Amino acid sequence: MNLKLNDRTPKYQQIITFIRDKISNGEWPIGSKIPSQRQLAKLLNVNRSTVITALEELAADGLIEGQMGKGTIVINNTWSLLAATSLPNWNDNVPLGIYEPSKTTVQEINATESNSSLIQLSKGELSPELFPLQTMRDVMRRASEKMSSFGYEEPKGSLHLREAISNYLLTIGIKASPASILIVSGALQALQLISIGLLKIGSTILLEKPSYLYSLHLFQSAGMKLTGVSLDQSDFFTRKSKREQAILYTIPCFHNPTGRLLSSQHRQEILKLCEKEQLPMIEDDIYRELWIDEKPPLPLKAFDSSGHVLYVDSLSKTLSPGLRIGWIVGSEPVIERLADIKMQTDYGSSSISQSVAFEWLDSGLYEKHLVYVREQLKVRRGIVLFALETYLSDIACWEIPSGGLFVWIQIKPKISMRDLFMKARANGLLINPGHIYGEDSGRYLRLSYAYAPILELKQGIQQLSQLIKQLIKK
Repeated sequence: MNLKLNDRTPKYQQIITFIRDKISNGEWPIGSKIPSQRQLAKLLNVNRSTVITALEELAADGLIEGQMGKGTIVINNTWSLLAATSLPNWNDNVPLGIYEPSKTTVQEINATESNSSLIQLSKGELSPELFPLQTMRDVMRRASEKMSSFGYEEPKGSLHLREAISNYLLTIGIKASPASILIVSGALQALQLISIGLLKIGSTILLEKPSYLYSLHLFQSAGMKLTGVSLDQSDFFTRKSKREQAILYTIPCFHNPTGRLLSSQHRQEILKLCEKEQLPMIEDDIYRELWIDEKPPLPLKAFDSSGHVLYVDSLSKTLSPGLRIGWIVGSEPVIERLADIKMQTDYGSSSISQSVAFEWLDSGLYEKHLVYVREQLKVRRGIVLFALETYLSDIACWEIPSGGLFVWIQIKPKISMRDLFMKARANGLLINPGHIYGEDSGRYLRLSYAYAPILELKQGIQQLSQLIKQLIKK
């Protein structure tokens, strides 16, 4: 809460003004629950009696009301008190939307990731220390000098950018003309477009379990089901025959959250089985360029001769999530369908961001940047692995990732990962427990070595070890 109390006005009166403003400007709409007396007192660092005095006056004004089992609820605002008829209660519509809310833990993570006072062992993005600020300034200046307008791009995105992406794709074995490429606002938009544009309600999404998709409700909100499978076995294809429609989603390079890398042979076997069973596939390859030890195998799309694979990639993990630039590669009819839906959704990704992305790819600066990023990730991975060995080797195990951003850690003793998450956050440490990715055993966590400053990585892992051992002793 962004209220700083002063000594010039009675504190209870400042609280009244603050809450009244929250209600009148619509931030706390009719029907919403306000923080409890205890929470307000703690957040504002005042006595509970001060908060009670303020709330009693607001209740007397008819703005709030204590309701049994619900807490203190906003029942009016200043406009509705003045109006002859009551205004609509938008809060009643919150549970009616078709998009399912995120899991509670995911919402808590999202709300806390911007808190710079926490050690961020959760964030799936590169550290600000790795962001090429001066180069980006130069690139943006050159891009702006070349732009003739700031209008909408064509439905599939900037032709210059799609040509640059087409050339880039050749370096990883994918032959794709600009006509078979759609520019999107990040990989998540790519998945959303696919979910509403190509799949029927009731479709089944086959995916590795655990998987990043379990932490979202993107496909479920479109009326689809997620079914976890093991790509080490071929029996998941037999399950597909019992369903009206299914699609396979996979992250073959440095999988989120496990960090797993599929071998070249395994990729080709999966593709052959998909072709045989007529099972379409989404290949999410956003971590490909974050290899550390050696280049990963060619994408599944590189071996796709029948258009089975929709290939998704992005600059968010390698360069900057703020650009909001990604792409989908597929057959032209599919790309045209998705482009039409994208135009109905947002009328195209930012033309400025597309110009900047083109400069990075076309100038060769992107490749140079990737070399630097890989070097830094190797250093960071080494530091984290050493810290894990030092502080957690007796109570946890993990595999060494050959790239990507994450280490997938299994806690040997059984503890409550929810309790660990809450205890860690209360002690200034943010982690991602495995259950948000569909991990049923509840003994895993995903640790990012890419975002936090190096000293905080060491400190955070040592602190994590202490918290786990405290829970083990319970």
